[in-house]
Amino acid sequence: MGKTDHTTLAGKRILVTGGTTGIGRATVKMLVEQGARVLTFGRHRQELDDALENARGGSGEVSGLTADSSSREGVREVFAALDERLGGIDMLVCCAALGAGPLHESEEEEWRYAIETNLLGYIACAWHAIKRMEQSGGGHLLFVGSISSTIKAAGESVYSATKAGIDAFAETLRKEISDEKNIKISVIQPGSVGTDMQECTVEQQREAIANHQMLYAEEVAEAILFALTRSERADVVTLRIEPRVQKTS
Repeated sequence: MGKTDHTTLAGKRILVTGGTTGIGRATVKMLVEQGARVLTFGRHRQELDDALENARGGSGEVSGLTADSSSREGVREVFAALDERLGGIDMLVCCAALGAGPLHESEEEEWRYAIETNLLGYIACAWHAIKRMEQSGGGHLLFVGSISSTIKAAGESVYSATKAGIDAFAETLRKEISDEKNIKISVIQPGSVGTDMQECTVEQQREAIANHQMLYAEEVAEAILFALTRSERADVVTLRIEPRVQKTS
């Protein structure tokens, strides 16, 4: 093996959670272009159909279903579809996430749903993926986190808590299983990105991107592909990517 040999994505069986919008949508398209066999899901049929159409045309293949990763039943449904359509999993890319306001301004069902989606959904998908990767000899878990876990901006108490939880979960899980089970674990921490999660308008997002205050979702997707395609010996543990003029408060 050469010093800079890369892992090919051609033929890899990859599950992308939340692949119907934003970073997930851009990632699905790029993975299919690289020849991967991709399964994705989201909560809404129209967004799913649009994302699948957007991803078609590459050398790989893509399919999807509507499901909600915040629930035990939703995650089980996704992995049942994974087993049926792909026959296993080589890589898991967790993107499904919701924005959340400050705790004192949120209803209980709102902050609970954000935590169940952003943190418990990641853990549940990782649990199911690990069980399958154990049987196939290894794999790669990649979690899309956020710089919110570091900057802890006012107004993001619940959201920041979920993203900090992902950081701690991934770092600890890596120590538990990476060597024994031959499973890589990576966290990508984006800064401000122009996606549906933003409260500002599309026009305001375009202006922020032009002013280097936001990234395109595709730029984060490229970082995800970078982490997934390193050599077998190299594990991108944490990769932080943000716009040149990132607000940190």
